[in-house]
Amino acid sequence: MAKEETEKVKEDRQNLAEQEINGDPRLLPNITLGYNLYENYFDARMTSDVMLDLLSGGESNIPNYTCGKGNNNLLAVLEGANSVISKQISTMSSIYKIPQTSHGFNAQAMDDKSQFPFVYRMLPKEDTQSQGIVKLLLHFGWTWVGLYASDNENGERCTDSCHPGYFKVIQEGEPVCCYACSPCAEGTISTQKDATHCTKCPEDQHPNKDQDQCIPKIINFLDYEEYWGILLASLSLFLSLVAAFVLTIFIKFLETPIVKANNRDLSYILLISLLLCFLSSFLFIGQPRKVTCLLRQTVFNITFSVAVSSVLAKTITVVLAFLATKPGNRVRRWLGKNLAHSIVISCSSVQVVICITWLGLSPPFPEFDKSSQLGEIIVQCNEGSVAMFYTALGYMGFLAAICFTVAFLARKLPGAFNEAKLITFSMLVFCSVWVSFVPTYLSTKGKFMVAVQVFSILVSSAGLLGCIFMPKCYIILLRPDLNTKEHLTTKH
Repeated sequence: MAKEETEKVKEDRQNLAEQEINGDPRLLPNITLGYNLYENYFDARMTSDVMLDLLSGGESNIPNYTCGKGNNNLLAVLEGANSVISKQISTMSSIYKIPQTSHGFNAQAMDDKSQFPFVYRMLPKEDTQSQGIVKLLLHFGWTWVGLYASDNENGERCTDSCHPGYFKVIQEGEPVCCYACSPCAEGTISTQKDATHCTKCPEDQHPNKDQDQCIPKIINFLDYEEYWGILLASLSLFLSLVAAFVLTIFIKFLETPIVKANNRDLSYILLISLLLCFLSSFLFIGQPRKVTCLLRQTVFNITFSVAVSSVLAKTITVVLAFLATKPGNRVRRWLGKNLAHSIVISCSSVQVVICITWLGLSPPFPEFDKSSQLGEIIVQCNEGSVAMFYTALGYMGFLAAICFTVAFLARKLPGAFNEAKLITFSMLVFCSVWVSFVPTYLSTKGKFMVAVQVFSILVSSAGLLGCIFMPKCYIILLRPDLNTKEHLTTKH
């Protein structure tokens, strides 16, 4: 009877101790402390079973699996076993970094750190939560005690933790443990749980989808291996072969009336310049290098200026030839190769000077744009001087406008001079392409900006080649009966 009363006194004392600790907000703020009691009978196998039960979160003894026991966190293990059993407990509890203490001490020794160094090392006295745990330990006399912390004083569940990719936001008026988890802002990451802030990635990296790590950015340029690169490169190669084929025809049939009537030298210059225009497109495809950046705009602008100058020379020659047929007109002395060559050389020389000045003052160079597009590094050619870029483009447009105007005024010439009609239509296509190029070019970025320029080069050059030379090739190859001097001098 006396023994039963003693056990009841112990139980009452332990319950009072638990109520005292849980009722004191200074000891365990927002935490409710509970305990489980075990007896291992100093048996190694039973000790293992007890430890598995302590470390398991479900009905079955499966460590790291939580189901059915609520959100209780094991804080400490109090044992009073011999050294062999104590070592076995230590082996299992140390994996989870759970404090293991020997309970052979009394209330009077609570402040004597020298007698119980392990308790105070694992549960520092300066921590109010640890003080509450130690105070509860002093009231137990069983061999096994597992201490758990769950809930806050209002019975609410505290925030478990903020996952990587989020950061903690303290809620005003809420307990410290009840914080909110806010996702990291665009372009930032957090790599640890309960991060207090998010950090930016290096310039050459960007956050992954979960925003918990930085990954390398994609290198972006108009590549030969992608769809647009393959399409534009194939189109450039095809049109280059067509230009070479037309040039071969004009060389083979150079003595025929239709080739002679269209000024063979200017036709050769125009065809060669158009061929170079098509080939210059390859300088825009692939990763920009120092050499390609220097050459691409220079080659493009000079070859296009030669092509447009040749068309202008052909147009002026046609007009002068018509005027020379009128009696008493003195323009006949202006006709000849010298005039045509002078027009091509003088008009092209201006563009050459512009390009040399451009390269001398502010040459283009490769640039790595790491901020314009999220997750991408745009490799592009910085044109060096935007003013020089548009000056060169504007001069080419000026030549095209003059050529179109002259050809338009001469479009109603007789049949022998009807090449003016073809030139008018070709320059209309040419000017339309480059007028629409400027706003489209300015509204795009990265590889699409380069693709727009390549496409404009190919379409405008193809317009000149098709409108001026395809009708002549048709007559030479398929209608040789029309390739006579008599036919060319009549209206058709």
